[in-house]
Amino acid sequence: MTIATSLPSPERSSLLANLACMGSMLVWALGFPLADVLLATLPPVAVTALRLAFATAFLLPVWLLVDGWRDVRRADWVRGLGVGALGMGLGALLLVYGQSRTDGITTAVIAATMPVVGITLECLLDGRRLTGRVVLGILLSVAGGIAVYGARMGTLNIGIGAGAVLASVTVFAWASRASVTALPGLSAIGRTAVTITGGTLAVAALQALLPAFGGEAMPWDRIGAREWVYAALYGVGSMAISQVLFLIGVAGLGIGVAAMHINISPFYVMLFALAFGSAWSWPAAGAAALVVLGVLIAQGRRSA
Repeated sequence: MTIATSLPSPERSSLLANLACMGSMLVWALGFPLADVLLATLPPVAVTALRLAFATAFLLPVWLLVDGWRDVRRADWVRGLGVGALGMGLGALLLVYGQSRTDGITTAVIAATMPVVGITLECLLDGRRLTGRVVLGILLSVAGGIAVYGARMGTLNIGIGAGAVLASVTVFAWASRASVTALPGLSAIGRTAVTITGGTLAVAALQALLPAFGGEAMPWDRIGAREWVYAALYGVGSMAISQVLFLIGVAGLGIGVAAMHINISPFYVMLFALAFGSAWSWPAAGAAALVVLGVLIAQGRRSA
């Protein structure tokens, strides 16, 4: 029997889904400073290829050990790889490119739009009704996410990079929903492994073809021990583990509400920074509480 192929009771499912989303954002937030360091040395396509490759190398054996060869064999690889090539491949590439043209802070602020994108997809594709409770939850969540950054940082870098990040958010939101709907019989680990493998194949092919069109080949000579370690952490932690936990949240809450958790990730960054001598910020803590309030209001009485 595989794990996470069926959901428990509504109350337990909602709690588990919210905890999974919190864990996902906690790990995901660590990826921004890692990406900034890697992009100072390597081009965006190379960084994305390394990130996806490490994520795939971690997920496939873990999936096999947890769920067994039977699930790996019966997975709908054609649909899964297709969703992954577009969602994880293009989405990850746009995100890294956008950060290379801006910075980690701007990238994370723009990611605050994901709840709006997620709710829009549910309304268009799933027939969800847009209630006043959901709208209020979205507004509080997005406002809180931006306020956290405003309490800690300065100005934003808006331009073509910001547009790439916004496109990435849209693609990721679609891919997270499609991973659940296109691969319903798989666990969250299985869905993540299949789709990220699709993204890896797509970006690896792009990197291989770049020199033929005047682009830069994989700069192996610039990848030292530090880059290998950071790329591993960026791929395994900020992508593989984060996406597994996020898909558990999407299955229990829907993409719209699950995506609201993304706005509290800067607060987690602040908590990590405390260990390195950074100062506590009460305005940032208050803004994080606003995000939590928005998530709770949007969910309402889900078990009713």
